[in-house]
This record gives sequence, C-alpha cells and structure tokens, in this order.
Amino acid sequence: MLQIFGTINNPTGRPSVRGSGLFDLLSGIFKLAGVVAGIFFIVQLILAGYGYISSNGDPKKTEAAWAKIIQSLIGLIIVASAFVIASIVGAFLNINILEPTIEPIN
Repeated sequence: MLQIFGTINNPTGRPSVRGSGLFDLLSGIFKLAGVVAGIFFIVQLILAGYGYISSNGDPKKTEAAWAKIIQSLIGLIIVASAFVIASIVGAFLNINILEPTIEPIN
C-alpha cells in the first residue's frame, strides 16, 4: 500500500537524519528573508534617489528623500550585519548557524 507512489529520494543528497529537514527548512526561510529584505532596501534606496532627483530643490521633498535614503541604508546595514553576527557567533561556538546539520548517532 505504501509503495503505490514509488520511493522518495532525499533531494539534498545528504544522509537523512531524523529532524534535519526542519533545520534545512528554517535555514532556507532565513536566507530567503535576508535576500528579500536586501532587495527591498535596495529598491527603496533607488526610489529615494529618484525622489531626491525629482525634488527640484523643494526643501520638504529633499528632506523626505534624504530621510528615506538614510533609513534604507540603515536597514541594509542591519540585514547584512545579522548574517555577519551569525557567522561570528557560529565561529566562536564552532557550529554552522547558517547551514545547520544534525550528525547521526552511531
């Protein structure tokens, strides 16, 4: 009954260990969130630059554009520093936080 659909192969190519799928899923979600956040901040930076260029010397529009540029840069720095801090902590604790794995017990 269970072999109706055939066998399921591990797509990662690594030996399957109970519980490792959750770590792979969480790692993938965190990486995707970092990439999406980085793209979002870069798009915001471009839009803020366009707002600055198109302000035509209006002090309110110029100030709003500079505020958006600064906020975009701060957000980009926060996202990048999260990955750097995770790597540093992982190096000190001798674990790979960004690519977690579970070792099988022999």
